[in-house]
Formats: sequence, C-alpha cells, structure tokens
Amino acid sequence: MNNNTSFELELFHSFKNGDETAYTFFYDKYFRRIQSFSVQFIYDADEAENLAQEALLHLWQNKENVESINGIQAFLFTYAKSKCLNLIRHNKVKDKFKNDLLNHQERELDIEVLNSLQFDTLELTELERIIQESINELPPKTREVFIKKRFENKKNAEIAEEMEVTLKAVEAHMTKALKILKTKLSDYLFLIFILIYNN
Repeated sequence: MNNNTSFELELFHSFKNGDETAYTFFYDKYFRRIQSFSVQFIYDADEAENLAQEALLHLWQNKENVESINGIQAFLFTYAKSKCLNLIRHNKVKDKFKNDLLNHQERELDIEVLNSLQFDTLELTELERIIQESINELPPKTREVFIKKRFENKKNAEIAEEMEVTLKAVEAHMTKALKILKTKLSDYLFLIFILIYNN
C-alpha cells in the first residue's frame, strides 16, 4: 500500500468521524471533477458549480452512508448524475416549443449517456486516454467545434462568429461529431463527455 493511499485512508476515517479538515481534503479533490462532469451535460458553468457544491454538502450530511474511500467518488458522481438528469428534463420541457433539432438530439444523447452511468464500478481516469484519442481523431474543424461547444461551454452562435462560419455549419459539425463519437466509443458511451482534471 503506498503512502498516498494510507494517508487518504486515514483521512477517510477522520472524515467519517466528523473531521472537517478531512472533509475539506475530499472537497478540494473532487470539486472540480464534479463541476467539470456536470457542465458537459447542463452547459451552464455557474449551475455546474452550484451543483458541485450541493453534491459535496450532501456528502458531508450523509457521510455515515459512505462505507469506503472509493464510495466517495461513487456517491458524488451518482448524486451529480441524478441532478443533471433532472435539469435536462426540466430544460426539455421549457424548450419543447423551440424548433431546434440539434439541441433535441444532444439532450436525448445526454440522457442516454447519464442513464448508462454506473459509478460504483467506474474507472474514469483509466479511460481518459481513449476518450481524448477519439476526440483528437475527429476531422479538424469538427473537433474544433466540438471542443468549443462541450469543453469551453460556448453557444453555437459564438462558435460561428469565432470560426467565421454559418450557424448551420456549426450545427452540422456538432451532429457529425456526435455520430462519430457515438460509433467510436460505443463500448464507452457513458464516458463520451467526461473529462477528469487532475489539478
């Protein structure tokens, strides 16, 4: 067992006993991960930050229900998954009268992705390389559009202006990216939009 693992196990036991310093350690470790995960589905950085804070507060309030150190990640991501699904479904109701086929397709895929997540057995960092390679293999302009939309949280109109292309071109590139990634990552569908940050 390495020192880091031993250290974290000690912190976990302290956390379970109500030690706020230990809780702060896990808060700092997971906050950005939960925020980054959430923003890929709800497209709102402020809302994703609020959701991450809420998830970590819920962890503290329910620490007695977390049985192992690995259970912290499962608890947080499962909570975030549930909240993201609720927000997506709420937004679908709000947008139901809008004629935006691409938006509808993205929302449906997001729901499919989230529903397939099982965080109790998930090894996120092990698959990060596979996901990044698949994104890197997209055609250059399609990759640029996808990154701006999914990881920079930009709206289609902003992307069109920055790249000096039409709105229809942005929509076409996003549709193409989603189709390619869904095919390439069919065995890892649930991880298409997850990006884990190590800092």
